[in-house]
Amino acid sequence: MSLADLLAIMRRRWYFIGPLTLLSLLAGGYLYRTIPVSYESQSSVTLLDSTATVELAPAFGNPLSNAGGPLVITADVLIRTLQSSDSAGELRSRGVTDPYSVAFAPDTDGPLLTLSVTGTDRAKVLRETTTLTRFAGEQLTALQAASKVPAVYTVQTAPVVLPQTPVPQSKSRYQGIAAVVIVGLVSAFLLSVLAEGVATVRRRGRALAGYVPRRHRARAPERPRGLLVRRLDATTILTGYLVLAVFVPSNLTLPALGGVGTPANVFALLGLLWYLATWLGGRVLPAKGTRLPRVAMCVLAAAVLLSYLAAATRDSSHEEALAADRGLIGLLVWVALVVLASAGIQERSRLETLMRRLVVLGTVVALIGYYDFFAATNIADSLDIPGLQASNAGISAMDRGSFTRPRSTTAHPLEFGGMLAILVPFAVHQAFDPARRHAGALRRWAPVAIMAGALPLTVSRTSIIGAFIVILVMVPRWKPQRRWAAIGLILGSVAGFKVIVPGLIGTITNLFASFLSDSDSSTQARTVKYGAIVPYLGERPWFGRGFGTFIPDLYFFTDNQYMLTLAEMGIVGLTALLFLFVTGIHTGGVIRRLGRTESDRELGQAFLASALVALVISATFDALSFPMYAGMFFLILGAGGSCLGFIRREAAAAAVPAPGKASEARLPRLAGSR
Repeated sequence: MSLADLLAIMRRRWYFIGPLTLLSLLAGGYLYRTIPVSYESQSSVTLLDSTATVELAPAFGNPLSNAGGPLVITADVLIRTLQSSDSAGELRSRGVTDPYSVAFAPDTDGPLLTLSVTGTDRAKVLRETTTLTRFAGEQLTALQAASKVPAVYTVQTAPVVLPQTPVPQSKSRYQGIAAVVIVGLVSAFLLSVLAEGVATVRRRGRALAGYVPRRHRARAPERPRGLLVRRLDATTILTGYLVLAVFVPSNLTLPALGGVGTPANVFALLGLLWYLATWLGGRVLPAKGTRLPRVAMCVLAAAVLLSYLAAATRDSSHEEALAADRGLIGLLVWVALVVLASAGIQERSRLETLMRRLVVLGTVVALIGYYDFFAATNIADSLDIPGLQASNAGISAMDRGSFTRPRSTTAHPLEFGGMLAILVPFAVHQAFDPARRHAGALRRWAPVAIMAGALPLTVSRTSIIGAFIVILVMVPRWKPQRRWAAIGLILGSVAGFKVIVPGLIGTITNLFASFLSDSDSSTQARTVKYGAIVPYLGERPWFGRGFGTFIPDLYFFTDNQYMLTLAEMGIVGLTALLFLFVTGIHTGGVIRRLGRTESDRELGQAFLASALVALVISATFDALSFPMYAGMFFLILGAGGSCLGFIRREAAAAAVPAPGKASEARLPRLAGSR
């Protein structure tokens, strides 16, 4: 279905488009007039240790010099106390009836707290913030008095930022208005397409009965060629998504959508609408044998929705409520990628085209990473696109040892390395594919060398573990000649890195040595975080606190997708996530088993290796929190389902004997004459 077809449908079904569009605009205007503007006021306090614990030097005499890191545990206890129901009841009796939040100040490791109140009355919000700030100090004193702490050892609070003049918070207001308008427009569009699909089915029924309407009897004129009338398919839509994901840094988003509002994600949602319109219009049917990835996504979607309902049953802060809504949008993006890749691709040649484009664009990301590494910079920080804003603070160039860790257009070096690790298997398959021998050795092997060579540049264990899994899964399946050549090439590459980039291999080796000896500070910090997750899991073990609500600004980074899933979606969510990974592994294994050619079997091994890499490295960083990596993973998951459908249909067709051979098989065998 082309863009011209969609425009023609909307023109014919104007009685849906016109009224519903007008109603949505009127509803948006009504909300704009009736929803009051909310205001937010903030203050900051720090905890000061007692002079009996830390003696002040005579030259200082400044109590703020005692605001040290050991008080972080005390600050965490104070935050939990202020968030309790008893504290909320006491604050209501003092006039604090508007929503409030207490959390560690962003980008700080010390006992610095941020207190905020949000309401519609500016003067009242300021008074409530002052009351909340005073109440925090009283609660800290009461906690220590209950524990009978001597006065000389008591910890005190000191205001760092006094209650600020409330500022208007228009973002949530405009988000609600935009949501109503968008729902109205989408409903009008889908109803129009559904009515067109029903009319198409009725016309087909009449045609089968021998009736042909007059307007369909004459031969339709040939359509002119052009952009609007060019036929769109899922490969074209997904290519547009990949281009936007690669060339637009993932931290640049549309202002109203937050971290999930990247142009690539918005384009994926539009692609989902296109697929629904094409499907409801009867122009395309889901490809046969491709149901498994969509079933896995249904399981994940059910877990996300259950966690969303669980979040609605507890006292969530305003930031957590917005994060839960963004989580649903992110889920729709993932569903769009899986549905388009698994159900929308109708020809195997188009799937092969998509996979080649995926490898090419991954090579481009790797090349940008080379520039970041050798220029000791982040090229993404210098890009400024009108209409987009940074969803988080810019990440300065990250160093490890004496090397700059590249991140290209991704959000973090870990995302950069993880994404390349799940793409390398497909680059290797395309390099060996006999159907691409005409492309020449340079075109086939350059993506493999560029992406695999960029993995060590991230100076991270995640990248090396991913590369090792790819080697472990793919190399043993090759013939001995190819296997030994690959092992020799890998050893030669390691030696080449020692010459070209002195010290890099030693730095990576030290990372693993410190990990095995339990002397790595990064590993120790993660181990501490695992223990910190346990209280949150104990509170809500089955459905979690809500997908997307475990915000680092309010809590902490988990650096582990499984721990993050447990906190946000509980045991049910973790089971759904594992089922997703197992689905990818199973898909690759079935493709390898049913493949009729060596190339198909190696493609199945590539899907299996990619899914296994995703399964393992998700324990090393919160993988699905990064939009580019998550998008690539779900696109590959859907592409695996599409490939499995083609392989199954080809295997079924090969199992059916030809008509001539079937008739011969049914003839009785005559005994030969002597």
